[in-house]
Amino acid sequence: MRRRMIGAILALLAPLGAHAAPTDSFARIDQINRASLVMTAETGIVPRPLAATIARALDQVAADAAKPGAERPDDYLRIEPLITTIAGPEATRMHSGRSRQDIIPTVLKLEQRDRLLALAQALDETRGALLAVADREADTIIPAYTNGVQAQPTTLSHLYLGYAAVLARDAQRLREAWTRLNLSPLGAAALGTSSFPVDRKRLAELLGFDAPVENSYDAGQLAPMDMGLELTGLSATLATTAGSFAQDLYAQYHQTRPWILLREGALTGPSSIMPQKRNPVALYGLRMKASDVVGAAQAFVIMAHNVDSGMPDYKRNQAEPPGRTLAEAAELCRRWTRVLDGLVVDRARAADEVAADYSTTTELADTLQREADVPFRLGHHFASELVSYGRSHDLRPADLPFAEVRRIYAEAAAGTGLKPDLPLDEARFRAALSARGMIDAAAGLGGPQPAEVRRMLAGARERLEADRAWRDDRRKGLADARARLDTAFAALTHEP
Repeated sequence: MRRRMIGAILALLAPLGAHAAPTDSFARIDQINRASLVMTAETGIVPRPLAATIARALDQVAADAAKPGAERPDDYLRIEPLITTIAGPEATRMHSGRSRQDIIPTVLKLEQRDRLLALAQALDETRGALLAVADREADTIIPAYTNGVQAQPTTLSHLYLGYAAVLARDAQRLREAWTRLNLSPLGAAALGTSSFPVDRKRLAELLGFDAPVENSYDAGQLAPMDMGLELTGLSATLATTAGSFAQDLYAQYHQTRPWILLREGALTGPSSIMPQKRNPVALYGLRMKASDVVGAAQAFVIMAHNVDSGMPDYKRNQAEPPGRTLAEAAELCRRWTRVLDGLVVDRARAADEVAADYSTTTELADTLQREADVPFRLGHHFASELVSYGRSHDLRPADLPFAEVRRIYAEAAAGTGLKPDLPLDEARFRAALSARGMIDAAAGLGGPQPAEVRRMLAGARERLEADRAWRDDRRKGLADARARLDTAFAALTHEP
């Protein structure tokens, strides 16, 4: 029993699917070397016959590194001897106008942009799962809370469209970050370029960047810091929202009669001693991953804080922040999607939770003002007195005796100059105090009324499709750039 329980928990907390990085630092340095060789051959820095020799050496080194168990160095200075062993010392001309100070930031950016696009995909899948629940639960009335106390009724669709709106802003942040991320450091050399006629724009084009980072000092010594802060910061923002979602759902597990839970079996785990427990393993797996992301983001802030420009503290390889933070954020989204796909909603129980309290009394005060010209503060006072009376007599709103309702209103109106008669008949009073009536009466932009929910759902779907198209376009752009690089490089290998 305990072995099965531990296995179930580990399975839920493990990364969902392979989702491994598509390449490693060796492959990225090889890509940089190929782009550098094409550019140096085109600009005459490396003679074409020598470029052909170097190209064939690069192919051989890559083939050797692809063999099972072969070493794949992640440092250029360990890769260069493998090249010169084949092509001779003249092959080092390919390194003209370069430094590890611009190679390393380029490796990091190649990694970060792949991980940013992977995060964008995982985020879009979570948004899709949220919208699927919102569509399915459009008429599901639930209690909503402020300051941790039941405040007003809404619908599950309205609530989850709110979360979807936050994730749409996260997607927008990713797109905006891309414009700053997809700029090439390569060719900046150590920090001040070199006397070689290095074509930094051509290098950027060959590697699929939109342009070079213009200032060569910024390229390798400053941009890794603020770009890392931006990437880890947007990841932490997403994780904070995920944590809020998890806590909203976690509160249900404190109740003896919850109205929304995770599907038992795949998403929950049994207790080792308490037979009645169904632990929400997938849910706390989501929350813990959110904590991992927030922690990693703070770690990068500490690495980058209060150091001289150009220090190695914030120039980490792809296994560390910010690349790791992006990968952790993508895993967070995958876990979130799994939770959303496994939600089980008890609509009757949710409606009963609302009906058990007095969260609709705001609409009663609004109705009195709107339909009978009763000042809101008087209506509010009357509604508050109703709440006190009902709770003290253990009555639900629907069970309030109408005679007592009229008496309480007369007492509230005393001394105001208004008539003591409640200006609503019993049917209108009951309708105003119902959750359905309050939701349907909402008239403001973005409210829970059915027409607004349908409008927001349609808009959210349109934004999601646009973001998916953006992501696909970026990936296609990178694939096209790689194809052009491969074509230009292949032409070198056929030089005599």
